[in-house]
Formats: sequence, C-alpha cells, structure tokens
Amino acid sequence: MIVLIDTSSLISLVRYYLPFDKDQILYNFFKDKIESKKILVLDKVYEECARTARGIVLEKLDYLKNKKNITKTTEVLPSKKFFSQLENQFINGSVKNRLSDVEFENRKNDFLNSADAKLLLFGMSDSSKQFVIVSEESETNNDNKSFKKLPAICKILELEIITLPELLKNYQELSLFFDK
Repeated sequence: MIVLIDTSSLISLVRYYLPFDKDQILYNFFKDKIESKKILVLDKVYEECARTARGIVLEKLDYLKNKKNITKTTEVLPSKKFFSQLENQFINGSVKNRLSDVEFENRKNDFLNSADAKLLLFGMSDSSKQFVIVSEESETNNDNKSFKKLPAICKILELEIITLPELLKNYQELSLFFDK
C-alpha cells in the first residue's frame, strides 16, 4: 500500500495529533514513512501546505522541506476519459449551469492544477500499485465549489480513500497510548 496524503490530513496531523506526541513517536513515524516513500507528499500538496494555515505543516514537519521527500507530478497527465468525467461527472451541475464557457474552462484548468486532481491522477497512474488517498474531507457538498469533493470523486473512480484515524489504525506497528 502506498499512501497519497492530502493537505487536510497533514494539517490535522500537526494541529490535533502532534501536540500530544511528547516522545515524537508520530513525528518520527511519518518522517520514516515519507522518507521511505510509503507515504507520498505530492508537489501540489506541498505547495498547498506552504500557503494554507500559515504554513504550519512545513513548520512542524520540517523534513518536508527536503525536496527528496516531495513527489513530482509534472508527468502525471489526465486521459481523455478523465477529461470527459471531469466535464460530466465531477462537476457540480448547479454551479456549471451558472458559468459561462470561459469561466468553466478557467475553473476546469484550476482544478486540473490542484492538489486534489494530482492526487486522483497519481492514484490512477499505475494499476500495478495499490494507492490509498488519505483526506479529512467529507463527501458532502456544502461549499458551492465547481467540482465535487475528493471523496465523492474517489467513489466515482473507485479509488480507496480513508481518513487519518483510519490510516493510523492500519499501521499495526504504531502503538499510541496516554499516561494517566
């Protein structure tokens, strides 16, 4: 299993988990998994982390600043089928109906250059590998964005998506406990 981690999960990790990680068990666990490429941080996710939540992820997970720990996505390109799905299945119909053709093309290009699109495309890039996307996003649309949220698109594409707690539960070598 190769994990593709989203910005939302990295933010949750540093905000809600690492403050309780007094012995740096989680910090070192993620460092080892990222350095060994068992957890991939895509370049677009890194860029999002740099400009989201005042860069807290890069501040707390300083090893991400080492470019060796970032996976490039320049060669990961959408197929014709993906373009078709983008225009017909991934779009929020009510939003599309209010957009001009130019606005729709601009939003489509923005989406294709987003971390979400790169996570999806990377997850579909090699069928011989089992990719799992980790994100804290919910499937429910409530933000009036042009495109459906990551979990909803993963469902359409039949890509596995889990949350950070589910990921941590999958790693049996990780043992977390709290002192009384």
